Amino acid sequence: MAAIGTAHAAPTRASDAFPTRPVTLWVPWAAGGATDITMRLLAELAGRQLRQRVLVENRPGAGGTLAMPILQQAEPDGYTIAQLPQPILRVPFTQKVLWDPIRDVTPIIQISGVTFGVLVQAASGFRTLDDLFAFAKARPGELSIATNGVGTTPHMVLEELFTARGMKYIHVPYKGTSEQVLAVDTGQVMVGVNSTGFAPFVDSGRLRLLATFAAKRSPRWPSVPTLKELGYPIVAMSPYGLGGPRGMSAAVVSTLHEAFRKAMFDPAFVHEIGKYDQELNYLGPAEYGQWLREEYAKERIAVQRMGMARAPG
Repeated sequence: MAAIGTAHAAPTRASDAFPTRPVTLWVPWAAGGATDITMRLLAELAGRQLRQRVLVENRPGAGGTLAMPILQQAEPDGYTIAQLPQPILRVPFTQKVLWDPIRDVTPIIQISGVTFGVLVQAASGFRTLDDLFAFAKARPGELSIATNGVGTTPHMVLEELFTARGMKYIHVPYKGTSEQVLAVDTGQVMVGVNSTGFAPFVDSGRLRLLATFAAKRSPRWPSVPTLKELGYPIVAMSPYGLGGPRGMSAAVVSTLHEAFRKAMFDPAFVHEIGKYDQELNYLGPAEYGQWLREEYAKERIAVQRMGMARAPG
């Protein structure tokens, strides 16, 4: 009888007990910035759902793409996941990398998105975007503009606004929002273009926002025009989510998805991202995967149109 009982017992699978130890969430931006702060809160809230800690590790640099090699080399057991920013869908077309954002990623959840803005010191003589263009034309190559990295969305927009129109500027890439905003605030660079992690600096009066890249004006800064309003047909948003290594089981993906879905809708998280003028933008694993594939195709076209595509080989 004992043998019969054993024969009918359901086998124990690793995914049934997942997680049995802490999960590591890699954030490809510097510590202390808006993304890092919000991801740490999200990790804490998701950890309560998982009944295991979610540890945040930072890997800044290379325009937000340095978590990709980690995912590519990690075991698909769910214990290594990463925040997926927009540049991972663009960089493979601008430079040679060994990873692929579609092939090497298992989508888990889309969370929110950021838009961007053009910033100057509160005391700066630049009052409008036209002031920047006038300076760049009058003094070619002297206008210093900081972004959060080469190949990022702000960098792409700058290329379209300046280089494509025959104007030169000095591009100063930083590893994260906090470093870059401080550089603008202290006068190390003349202008900054970054995500809405700059919000506290604008609200406190330390920085002035000249324009945003959103589709419509922000209720938070109703006097600030969009690029589209100013006559430039550019709307640049950067949704982000979480993913793991390729080959993750459906059961593990489901467990992580549910934990982070509940975490992202927690009022504490909604309040935190609201500090940076962000809203929830939820997609489940299948829908997020479809969005990643579609955006990847769009990025190829955009990079080619801008003349930024890397040489083959």
